[in-house]
Amino acid sequence: MSPQTTFDVDFTDTVAVVTGASGALGSAVADRFRAAGATVCAVDVVGPDDEDGLLEVDDRTDFYEADLTDESEVSAFIEDVVDDHGRIDHLCNVAGTWRGGQPIEETDLEEFDMLVDVNLKTSFLASKHALPHLQESEGAIVSISARSSLEGGEGDGPYRITKAGIRLLTETLAEENEGVVRANCVMPSVIDTPMNREMMSDADHEKWVDPADIANVMAFLCSDGATVTSGAAVPVYGEA
Repeated sequence: MSPQTTFDVDFTDTVAVVTGASGALGSAVADRFRAAGATVCAVDVVGPDDEDGLLEVDDRTDFYEADLTDESEVSAFIEDVVDDHGRIDHLCNVAGTWRGGQPIEETDLEEFDMLVDVNLKTSFLASKHALPHLQESEGAIVSISARSSLEGGEGDGPYRITKAGIRLLTETLAEENEGVVRANCVMPSVIDTPMNREMMSDADHEKWVDPADIANVMAFLCSDGATVTSGAAVPVYGEA
């Protein structure tokens, strides 16, 4: 599915933090916010020079390497961003991964813990430490949930559980920061990424949602056009 036309959003003089920025979706989000005029502070454990990294760095992108499952590293990273740029206006919690294929009784605890850490803990910690600065700027948080979080399913329960947690984290952030910081999340179906194409080579990739389309929605949710929207879980299903 080809990306939709980009709409006008002006993020001039704002600072956007994008987690998981070296991946397919994170790099698309970084591109979108940068195109709107934001300074992008991109964070990942994978650097731009890594063969698996998709992030392109320019003079309005600062890359920070940090393990977002480690609270001390998250705290230090956020403080570095504020020291470098003076503020945070947007937090895009993109870091995440997918695993599936095993019923609960056959799922290793290590795999469950990994999904909780990468999909949920990263968003919790980034939100926790960015919030004081987002409260100062009256900014916005957008996180990545999933359509599959809306119901249980066979074989990928831990993934669904963590993405349902993102929705509840979002609603909690919205309630606790009503009128100050807006918090929303998006729920993709299958995202058209190189990893997903490799894992599901026989699927109809044309029906999958393009990362640029998701980035457009995330930009809107951080924009002045969505000032009355907080606590929402927005479907971004494409045709899948």
